[in-house]
Amino acid sequence: MNKKIAILSTHGFEESELESPKKHLEKQGWTADIVSPEAGTIKSWAEKNWGKEFPVDVVLKDASADDYDALVLPGGVINPDQLRTNKAALDFIKAFFKAGKPVAAICHGPQTLISAGLVKGRKMTSVKSISIDLVNAGAEWSDEEVVVDNGLVTSRTPKDLPAFNKKMVEEFSEARHHSVV
Repeated sequence: MNKKIAILSTHGFEESELESPKKHLEKQGWTADIVSPEAGTIKSWAEKNWGKEFPVDVVLKDASADDYDALVLPGGVINPDQLRTNKAALDFIKAFFKAGKPVAAICHGPQTLISAGLVKGRKMTSVKSISIDLVNAGAEWSDEEVVVDNGLVTSRTPKDLPAFNKKMVEEFSEARHHSVV
């Protein structure tokens, strides 16, 4: 069955954390749309410098969670910091949780989940620097390469991408999960 996945991102995402999952999803024969508040292209961050630009498939104002089977939230320091203050982005994310659709977030990506009020009582992982933020927001943080909790897949860093991609596909292949909103 062809799945349609949204990858919510804006300028400053960690290049490998969008590119690797996108390629892995497309290898399954699925569609992976980059959804962004910006039209045109968004620029990645590649470790210590600006990286490649990626074309935006759907502008956020025209996107609906109803059109997608699952959501990916790449990290990077700048990207989630911008998205977490964008009401439309938070509403888009909440709609996936409300519908019980799986979500995968890596590195700093879970910051948007904190701002959306979606981490309380969840077992999660992330880049270590935001672990205290997750704990303070009510999550149970664990230092593991990948953690799955009722359709939510989280990982720490680009080094965990192989495990993240594998678990993401497993969760996205399953039926819907219980709504948590």
